[in-house]
Formats: sequence, C-alpha cells, structure tokens
Amino acid sequence: MHEGKDEAIEAPYSEIDLAATQFDHAEWARARPIQITRYWSGGEAPASRRAEARIIWSDKSLGIRFVCNQSEPLIVSPQPQLTQKTIGLWDRDVCEVFLAPDAATPNHYFEFEAAPTGEWVDLAIQLGPTERETDPGFHSGMTTAADLADNQLTIAMRIPWSNSIRKPKRGEQWRVNLFRCIGIGNQRYLAWQPTHTPEPNFHVPEAFGWLSFV
Repeated sequence: MHEGKDEAIEAPYSEIDLAATQFDHAEWARARPIQITRYWSGGEAPASRRAEARIIWSDKSLGIRFVCNQSEPLIVSPQPQLTQKTIGLWDRDVCEVFLAPDAATPNHYFEFEAAPTGEWVDLAIQLGPTERETDPGFHSGMTTAADLADNQLTIAMRIPWSNSIRKPKRGEQWRVNLFRCIGIGNQRYLAWQPTHTPEPNFHVPEAFGWLSFV
C-alpha cells in the first residue's frame, strides 16, 4: 500500500533567499506546515516524536525547515564533523529529504540529511531492480543549521540550484518524501509518506508524495 501518489506539498516562491540559519524569518509562515506523525510502517508515532516541515523556494535555492518535538535525549555524535559530509549520519538523530526532480524517473533521486549538531550528508541515488547505487561524491553545496530550545528542535537546510538540481518553474511538480529519525531501535523512523516495508526502509520512490512549486 503506497499513499504518496496523491499527497502533495505546496512550496511557495519567495523573493527572499533564506540562509539555513534564518529559522525565525517571517517568510516561513507563507508555507503550509507538513505534518510528520507516522512511523515508516504507517503506525502513529507519539506526539513527543512528531515534527512538522515547511518548504519554500527562491531563484537561488530550496529551503526546508523542520520543527520537531524533542523531549528525549539526543542521539548525536560526540565529535561532530562540520567540514565535510558525514556518511552514516542516518544511524543517529536526523531530519531527511528525498527529492526526485524528474517525476518521470523517480528511481533517480537525491538524499539530504541534517543533524542537531549541524552535521549533514548529501547523496545522489539510482535505485535499480536489485540494488541501490549511491554516489557519495555528489556535492550539492547544501548548508544546514540547528537549534534546540524548550523541548523543540529546529533543523533547516538550504539546497542551492545547480546542474544536478536545476531551478524549477512555477507549476512544476517533483517527487518528494520527508523523514525524521529519533532515538534507537526500529521505532525510530518517522515518514511523511510511510513506505510500509517489512523492515524500516526509506528508499521506496513509489511511496513518495508530490512537491508543487507555486
């Protein structure tokens, strides 16, 4: 069962190119909040683990901001590296975006992750019939920022347009899914559009929803 084909996020165009650190800018209020309330399996996650996301775009970049409930201890690296991507970041607390700019080829997509420490990873992925090819050398130029206050974790990403991820046109639709990993064990994987796999797996393009640029 895959629900994503009919689910859409509207990303408003902004004349302001927000930096990842501009968490509280009024421009974010123009984007409708996207609720991340379920585990990858489709089961409801407790309110203490839920998150919302907002997406906007400008002439220069795509912006994603997550606001997460955070009442439990963070699972993060004791020695975060901030000068290069962190392979394996998904084993700790992160927020993630999977993005397929060409809706006709959703098996070719990009993975972006940001952690509460400010660590990040960006990957280009080609999903085949029997295996997944990942390009760890992909470089998007993404920037991230994070803030934790009063049991609320905010994580933002800025992904610049490039030869790999070109600037969209108004009215264009891409495929997308949003995720949050929190805590330990199999019940740490939340998804905007659940993938309904037997074991936790986010790499299910047929479950992706739609991102509409308006």
